[in-house]
Amino acid sequence: MSTTSYTQDELKALVGQAALHYVVPGEIVGVGTGSTVNKFIDALASMRDQIPGAVSSSEASTARLKALGIPVLDANEVSSLSVYIDGADEIDGKGYMIKGGGAALTREKIVASLSKRFVCIADESKKVPVLGGFPLPVEVIPMAAQRIIRQFAALGGEGSVRLKDGQPLITDNGQVIVDVRGLKIADPLAFESEVNQWPGVVTVGVFAHQKAAVCLLGTPRGVETLTY
Repeated sequence: MSTTSYTQDELKALVGQAALHYVVPGEIVGVGTGSTVNKFIDALASMRDQIPGAVSSSEASTARLKALGIPVLDANEVSSLSVYIDGADEIDGKGYMIKGGGAALTREKIVASLSKRFVCIADESKKVPVLGGFPLPVEVIPMAAQRIIRQFAALGGEGSVRLKDGQPLITDNGQVIVDVRGLKIADPLAFESEVNQWPGVVTVGVFAHQKAAVCLLGTPRGVETLTY
């Protein structure tokens, strides 16, 4: 096998296809958000007759699932999911992740918390020794944004409200995202627990309490399976 045979798009399709092995026939599947997950959703269409439906973490994924004939259930309708399949912006050697580059982190964390197993699908560039190189997304209530930015500054991070077309980006939940640069998150569990306590934080994009059990990593050699 050539080590240069896959484009980024092809790697996303490969890991999306590989994730089908973790879908349990007869059970509802949790589905994340993003370009790699879109490849999984496309692959999932081949199993639509074997599953009752999906719980989705974003409006965009919901629309894509429905367009392919896969029923989408409200998270309140399910008590648990066997698996949640989603991407990551960064993943470390223990399966801890940074997520939220697509601004869907709150719903992603809710669906992840319903799931017995988190299967992360990503390309090799997302694997890091320490979290924090990717700007950390934090969904916040707008009136708290500047105070939260100051709290991150005290930790050595530089925060800014994410913009879209020159205006603050508004999430599916009606909140804003603060992106924080310059952090090195050596203890993701403690960091997530601390930031979760800050008034005005809806969700911090560190997924340590809802970490990955498996990562399907797209590499020039094909799909590598990492377990944590």
